[in-house]
Amino acid sequence: MSDKPLRWIHGEVKTPPISIESRRKIGFLLRELQDGMNLSMPHSRPMPTIGPRCHELRVNDQSKTWRVIHRIDADAILILEVFEKKTSKTPPQVIDVCRQRLQRYEEAMS
Repeated sequence: MSDKPLRWIHGEVKTPPISIESRRKIGFLLRELQDGMNLSMPHSRPMPTIGPRCHELRVNDQSKTWRVIHRIDADAILILEVFEKKTSKTPPQVIDVCRQRLQRYEEAMS
């Protein structure tokens, strides 16, 4: 087990607006990622439009659907965004802001 730390670049998972049950589900899925598990549908899907190793966690709440955009690095899990998804497609502004956050992160790390 690798036990990678979470690095919160942006976003938070708190109640409200996310229900306690969904917050626990998100925490459980993030813990599995930290432990080196590879998640797939229906819990996670790749997001190559954002960048390599980028994915979105998918959690259905009581009346909402939450997404956690993240990147899996060798040394950490980067959390780029947490948002309520209201349409079938990820909004272009979410994709753009996640790309910008990754670029700033990489510049700061070099």
